[in-house]
Amino acid sequence: MADLSTNVAGIESPNPFWLASAPPTNTGYQVQRAFEAGWGGAVWKTLCEPILNTTSRFAAMSYNGQRVTGFSNIELVSDRPLEVNLREMEETKKRFPDRAIIASLMVMPEREAWHEIVKRVEAVGVDGLELNFGCPHGMSERGMGSASGQVPELVEKQAYWVKEVAATPVIVKLTPNITDITATAEAAVQGGADAVSMINTINSLIGVDIDTWNTVPNVNGLGAHGGYSGPAVKPIALNMVGECAGDSRIDVPISAIGGVSNWQDAVEFMLMGASGVQVCTAAMHHGFSIVEDMIDGLNNYLDDKRIDSVRELTGQSVAKYSDWGDLDLNHQIVARVNNDICINCNKCHVACEDAAHQCIDMLKGENGEPILKVREEECVGCNLCQIVCPVEGAIDMVERPTDLPSLTWNQRQQAMKTASTLG
Repeated sequence: MADLSTNVAGIESPNPFWLASAPPTNTGYQVQRAFEAGWGGAVWKTLCEPILNTTSRFAAMSYNGQRVTGFSNIELVSDRPLEVNLREMEETKKRFPDRAIIASLMVMPEREAWHEIVKRVEAVGVDGLELNFGCPHGMSERGMGSASGQVPELVEKQAYWVKEVAATPVIVKLTPNITDITATAEAAVQGGADAVSMINTINSLIGVDIDTWNTVPNVNGLGAHGGYSGPAVKPIALNMVGECAGDSRIDVPISAIGGVSNWQDAVEFMLMGASGVQVCTAAMHHGFSIVEDMIDGLNNYLDDKRIDSVRELTGQSVAKYSDWGDLDLNHQIVARVNNDICINCNKCHVACEDAAHQCIDMLKGENGEPILKVREEECVGCNLCQIVCPVEGAIDMVERPTDLPSLTWNQRQQAMKTASTLG
């Protein structure tokens, strides 16, 4: 069996699966139940001055029968006294000394406030700190959360303040509600952060009830924007992790968050540069026991790949993720229909006719049976037909040989510039 243990900036855990700072890590009872189920670590629900939460506070989007495709919340930080949380954190660490306990923290952007809470939290034996600069609702209106996380100067300054007194590794949790996440990630590194985690939730409104005209969720008839999470945000998170992992200025470990629902998601995030992953929505949807399948699946995957340690996955795909201008414009693939598998639903034909390049013909075979055939010389390899096809293997995207040399847009522009200079 492969070694699943991870080390994120000095924080060790028996596997890469941590629970993110969220409702599942609200109490010692919950975190201890999670550790009993097999989770490698937990980021405790954000500690701050206790607040009042609203009811209702959660909403979810379902699509084509799949429940909780996306999840939105307007819940804030912990509403429990700091002293109670600290006592339970200390008790949990004593019961599970091999599991990672990370304290998520949020205070006003004041040096003394950060110094005070860091000292109090570290005194109970946590393994690390996560500075919550990502919460997009409620706390941001009070000058904390993403209100700080959207300003690189504030990210750097507050990370520096924490590092002045912290004895444990410091992770800075970044907001995705920003134009360029590498800017705030770099600021965190400049401030001394030992790692970054991303992404926090995305500004959202899950929906509107078309009968009552109330927003979803609503509190006594009024709604507010919330934080969006779940499988639907994974592509956004994966991109941001890849952008940071590929930036030489951000030379610290990454803890990936955003739509991690199974072991395959974890592998993808690690290949794109993460040293470990955090999970929230999937645990809220299915319970703590999902980690058992995550651990088994990851173990089997590594064994099949003959990989000794999960750490060997980190960053293996980063070099393959570049800018559009570096892509080979002369590389060609085309669609090919496997008519022995095709069920003639004609979805590919309709999609190609209405929204692509009109290159799939509806014909008759030797025995008069309906068949679909791609005019490969006109196919641009957009993948739409394969995407809409309901039958696995009915359409293949195959490479079309070409005598043309590799040519990128950047190379083309450089060649044109050189020719212009010479001319």
